[in-house]
Amino acid sequence: MRGTRKQTALHPKGEPKEALESSPRRSEVDTFAGKIHVFWDPNAQVTALGPLTYFIEFLKTSGLWEKWVADCPLEYTSRNSPKKEEILATVLLSVLAGHKRYSHITALRGDNVLPDLLGVKKLRSEDSVRRAFQHASDEALTAWMDAHLNESFAPLLSEGWILDVDATVKPLYGQQEEARLGYNPTKPGRPSHCYQAMLISSIRMILNVDVQAGNQTAPAYALPGLWGWLESREKKDWPCLLRGDLAWGSEGVMLEAEKPERKIPYLFKLRQTQGVLEKIAYLAKQGQWRRVGDGWEGSEDQIQLQGWTRARRVIVLRRGIKNAVLENSHGESGQAWLSGVEPRKGHVLYEYSVLVTSLRSRDYLMLSQLYRDRAETENVFDELKNQWGWTGYTTQDLQRSQLMARIVALIFNWWNLYSRLALPDKHAEAITTRPMFSHGVARRTSHSGQSHLTITSNHGHAHKVMRTLAHVSNLLKSFRQNAEQFAQELRWPMLLRLIFKKFYETIPAPKPLPVPS
Repeated sequence: MRGTRKQTALHPKGEPKEALESSPRRSEVDTFAGKIHVFWDPNAQVTALGPLTYFIEFLKTSGLWEKWVADCPLEYTSRNSPKKEEILATVLLSVLAGHKRYSHITALRGDNVLPDLLGVKKLRSEDSVRRAFQHASDEALTAWMDAHLNESFAPLLSEGWILDVDATVKPLYGQQEEARLGYNPTKPGRPSHCYQAMLISSIRMILNVDVQAGNQTAPAYALPGLWGWLESREKKDWPCLLRGDLAWGSEGVMLEAEKPERKIPYLFKLRQTQGVLEKIAYLAKQGQWRRVGDGWEGSEDQIQLQGWTRARRVIVLRRGIKNAVLENSHGESGQAWLSGVEPRKGHVLYEYSVLVTSLRSRDYLMLSQLYRDRAETENVFDELKNQWGWTGYTTQDLQRSQLMARIVALIFNWWNLYSRLALPDKHAEAITTRPMFSHGVARRTSHSGQSHLTITSNHGHAHKVMRTLAHVSNLLKSFRQNAEQFAQELRWPMLLRLIFKKFYETIPAPKPLPVPS
């Protein structure tokens, strides 16, 4: 007698309708375009930052990324610990994405395309990144970042360049180390850190940054780092001019710059103290003004203020205030009268600016323009604080805050060099370049042993962006072909010459290594 066998369906039944409707991966959403069926695929090979693929090609061609990772002093002993390249890849992509807090890193952790392109398996959590450098040696971290910040700009120092020095304030909202009350124009009474920075503002490159207590904004706290940074280099790489605002126009700073072993030319702005006002009044009575452009007039003299050890050259600049004339002789206009100058009804009111310098040039136009060019320094600070991560990535200890400030500065340098390669005729801030060169959904697929990345950009100039990035990729491919005979350490100076070919055409090209016999 044959036993009865249970019949089985060749095709298993699908999920019941009720299960489909309740599944979070599939749902029906009612919109103004009608009912939309939404499907979630958490395992899809996609990234929201697809165009960064071209930036990764730039990092690989230059060798900057691999060397930065190899030299990182992070060490782990546990098998379950993250790898240092995973930590650094997470930081890199977080900064490039415009994050300002460690907590923002969570938004990137699902990216399973870019980590592989950087040579790592996955991105790490915010806690892993925050704790990564907690017990690392401060000396080792400082040496590591100093070396790689220096590498990003060192070949450019052989040309004449101007060193801009300034400080910016970062308000704090917790119990951070060295959070002090100091000069804080945006949040009076709020503890802060002070970022003492050195940069080449004309090409927007950060040379160094020191994070100090909020009450250490004076240049005296920046001088040890400044002179140490300069004296670690050969004289041929020193700047042709040291430039700073009125905080730097003090006797102590100028005496240090005038020392026989330094003799660095300087250009600073002076505070309009009583002695400076008297000098302005004296030159106003002389009436020997020369036009220096942009509505400004200039005159010069020597001045030795109280407490100074010697007289120094000053350039007094004045410009008429538009539609401002003296209505009467009693000063109701609001302008303080200069000592020795009698105000007269109908006279034009002026604004004054006084520069102190060791430069000998008689060209007032050049000197006044040199200082006006310093305004670019303020633009760099504004970009770093508002468009990058200098206002965030804060921890309770000063060491990690300092480290993240330098890491952000390094990535800022890398991105500016990459953007200059794409837009050689101008500088564009991150608020413009990041949407252009990093935002775009990309899906990765594989077929016949080849990987494909399909990028979709929602940018209004998507076709222009596509052509620009394709051009950058072609430049890098051509560079790799032409630089094959050069050692790796010579390729980066050559690539810098390519990036700044319109600005630094006289940088000597490195010679290839001799062919062994």
